[in-house]
Amino acid sequence: MATQLKPSTSLEGQVSKEEWQARLDLAACYRIFYHLGWSESIYNHISLKVPGEEGTFLINPFGLLYDEVTASNLVKIDVEGNNVGGSPYMVNKAGFTQHAYFHKHLGARADAICHVHTTATMAVCSHKGGLLPTNFYACNFQGQIGYHDFEGVTVRAEEGERLVENLGDHTILMLRNHGPVVMDKRIQGMFVKMWALQRACEIQVATLGMGDPNIVPQDVVNVHQRDLHVMQSQGGAGIFDFEAWKRKIDRIDDSWRS
Repeated sequence: MATQLKPSTSLEGQVSKEEWQARLDLAACYRIFYHLGWSESIYNHISLKVPGEEGTFLINPFGLLYDEVTASNLVKIDVEGNNVGGSPYMVNKAGFTQHAYFHKHLGARADAICHVHTTATMAVCSHKGGLLPTNFYACNFQGQIGYHDFEGVTVRAEEGERLVENLGDHTILMLRNHGPVVMDKRIQGMFVKMWALQRACEIQVATLGMGDPNIVPQDVVNVHQRDLHVMQSQGGAGIFDFEAWKRKIDRIDDSWRS
């Protein structure tokens, strides 16, 4: 049976204030990704831990496009895959398996997670060299990314151990021949990290298409990352970026707030 867009009653006032705010932020994030062209039909996922609860997170309803996601129709599940929020929607197994393992085992650094299949990021994941220090944004991430060899669609829980091992202490995991997983302790930080990674990959693809790229030396990368760390404090670790994009999508369509 085809998935139908079910009318949903607003959950505002029926869940904690903290959960409602998390729902608003996550629904906004889905709409921002859609606007930026980072969605992949009804596939891929952004998930967010429910504040004040252990082992529960919010994720998109399987069968809906990103521009159909709202604060109230997000699905609340636990790390074992149980629907604990009473949603009438199902969850895509590939999304649950991967995201649940990270939420369960990585603590606060993985409270907010996205996995995308954008053309640029998938192209870089499919390149033997991965992300190269060929541009300003790519230099942000040198030495801060893990790589995981392709094993097929991520529906087997046992792959989770290797995902975590290959991630190491980082917050970005490039799934080779597949796409990136980006995480952070806050959704704002995850978003701005994803934005910069997307730009890095877009520019790398364009640069390699011209041939003979100029590779930034490691000593310059080190200075860049040191100074960038100082500058990031002025941007509120993505808060300013995220709020600006929320205003943008509000002007386009504010139904995500329902």
